[in-house]
Amino acid sequence: MALPKPHEGLVVRYGYLWEWQRRQGQEEGKDRPCMILRLYQTPDMPAPRAIVLPITHAPPDPGLGQEGIEIPATTARRLGLDDERSWLMVSECNLFRWPGPDVRPVDATRNAYGPIPPSLYGRARDRFVERAGQRRVTAVTRSE
Repeated sequence: MALPKPHEGLVVRYGYLWEWQRRQGQEEGKDRPCMILRLYQTPDMPAPRAIVLPITHAPPDPGLGQEGIEIPATTARRLGLDDERSWLMVSECNLFRWPGPDVRPVDATRNAYGPIPPSLYGRARDRFVERAGQRRVTAVTRSE
């Protein structure tokens, strides 16, 4: 199955590597839903780069500097996520060359979960940008 055409706000299945995993020397992450926050390319880049935010069942821990936005149940159902509460984390991201080896189809019939509603995307983007401006975002650059 062909990989999805990337766009900001699209939720894809991606092998996300948390910062704590990288510190432990891991190079492979767990496949999970991740939202494409930003795609960018400069003339010297052979392929676009993506910034993705992870979606997790673990609530953010402010004591660890984590922040997330809870995904409404209706959005989670539309995306085909399970019934557990989920958060879109805005305090951490992965950066990689699109599509990279860690973007995978969701299942045999879908190459992506679908788009996040524009209002949720805007909230996540704005919080991420604000935190990044305060140097409170952890970014893991993935190998090609």
